[in-house]
Amino acid sequence: MQRRIIGFDPGLATLGFGVIHCQNKRERGGYPVSLIDFGVIKTPAHQEMGKRLCTIYEDLHTLIEQFKPDLAVAEKLFFYRMGNTISLAQARGILMLVLAQEKIPLVEFSPPQVKQALTGYGNANKVEVQNAVARELDLDKIPKPDDAADALAVALTAWFDDEIVPKQ
Repeated sequence: MQRRIIGFDPGLATLGFGVIHCQNKRERGGYPVSLIDFGVIKTPAHQEMGKRLCTIYEDLHTLIEQFKPDLAVAEKLFFYRMGNTISLAQARGILMLVLAQEKIPLVEFSPPQVKQALTGYGNANKVEVQNAVARELDLDKIPKPDDAADALAVALTAWFDDEIVPKQ
């Protein structure tokens, strides 16, 4: 069964996304996963919060319309400093709202789960994870910016975990 998975690395200033096309592991034939696209949604720091959230909202709808994913995956909220956590949570709220409006299931993974899935080691560093992304997607170089590579990493984690992919 073929799937289109969109991964997200949520953020207010930079929200990374990565889209992959894959087959369930049980049906592997040929190369089972391929890169469709990746990038970021950026909002300027000087802009009023409401406008930044509107930009994220509108751009997410555009991405969903363009790529028509079967599943969305995001990294679970990890607490840094209180100020950053609040703005990150607001951006995540917009992400969750858009996915709910579009009726796209959302699965979340913690950073150690992503690292474990891609490298076999839950404490892997960022470069090890990025190299695993490039290797799995048969890319010549690591996707940039880092937020987009992180989004592809969570998308690949969902592909590795057959059990979470919703059956149609």
